[in-house]
Amino acid sequence: MNLSSDLKKRYCSDNSLSSREAQRMAEFIAWGPVLFQATRLMVKFGILDLIRDSENGLTQKEIVDKTSLSQYAVKCLMEASLSIGTVLIDTDTERYTISKIGWFVLNDPATRVNMNFNHDVNYLGMFNLEEALLKGTPEGLKFLGEWPTIYQGLSSLSPAAKESWFAFDHFYSDSSFPEALKILFDTHKVKTLYDIGGNTGKWALQCVEYSPDAQVTIFDLPGQIKMMQKNIEGKKGAERISGKEIDMLDPSSVIPKKEGGVDAIWMSQFLDCFSMPQIVNILRKIKDVMDSNSRIFIMETLWDRQKYEPAAFCLTMTSLYFTAMANGNSKMYNTEDLTSCIHEAGFEIEKIYDNLGQAHSVVCVKKRD
Repeated sequence: MNLSSDLKKRYCSDNSLSSREAQRMAEFIAWGPVLFQATRLMVKFGILDLIRDSENGLTQKEIVDKTSLSQYAVKCLMEASLSIGTVLIDTDTERYTISKIGWFVLNDPATRVNMNFNHDVNYLGMFNLEEALLKGTPEGLKFLGEWPTIYQGLSSLSPAAKESWFAFDHFYSDSSFPEALKILFDTHKVKTLYDIGGNTGKWALQCVEYSPDAQVTIFDLPGQIKMMQKNIEGKKGAERISGKEIDMLDPSSVIPKKEGGVDAIWMSQFLDCFSMPQIVNILRKIKDVMDSNSRIFIMETLWDRQKYEPAAFCLTMTSLYFTAMANGNSKMYNTEDLTSCIHEAGFEIEKIYDNLGQAHSVVCVKKRD
């Protein structure tokens, strides 16, 4: 396994924590669901905001007065937050101030997106993670709806779950789009683009806005194509975006060949939605519409290539969302796994562009000579 330098420091030795700190981290794991909900409510009730914005911190009574919560509720949350580490206390004045951890909980966009995603999408279903791992099916998904995978149900999720799911999905991809556009349209001079798993059409809209020559065809499930068509309606460049319904896992489904060929096939955060054998089959299906000049661009958050360890942490935890909630058999892959699929499907990697946006790499793939 080839890890980035920051990951090696964390994952290859046990010297970063003292024994006492390691014991405390073990208790963090044991009490994980409780500390998560306590911290989430400190945010939801506005307590962390109030403390951060106060000049000299706040007492418990002042927090009660400002939130209208009971003294009991405030006392429980504040004492728990001291143990969690999101607040600090001055024992002389009994005033609470925000800690570095609390500041990141409030101000780090990734943390807020992840917190909402875990509460609204994952929390109840994670109770069935054990069953999902044993069966290879998303046993926690029933808490959201009765679908074989989450993708058939995206358009039918509850408002809170839908908002948090798409916020999570877009947060990680959106920060990478500006650099990815340059790779496709400046470096590789792409004009015709197949967007596999194009979802809401957000990427396609950016493509046609960035390049006046771009023609984008989105391939996705029927529900997503309907969402995409609604989302792009009336927007600049929408006339250069088309959509085609397809189930990439259906052995009988075929991607239509484009007259004159297609310059690029784009997949952003798509292949992580499938098992490795399914990825190989998808790549082989795509191969049929390519010529020697076509390229596949795979944008993924490969966890082993992350510049900073917290990103890898988020990604390996996200793998368990796929297990329990999404489909039961996919994950956030590392470079070795993805490369294996690419080679097995008859392709080779031409170049990997790293450190795009929040956490992404773009893998440029061509047919094997």
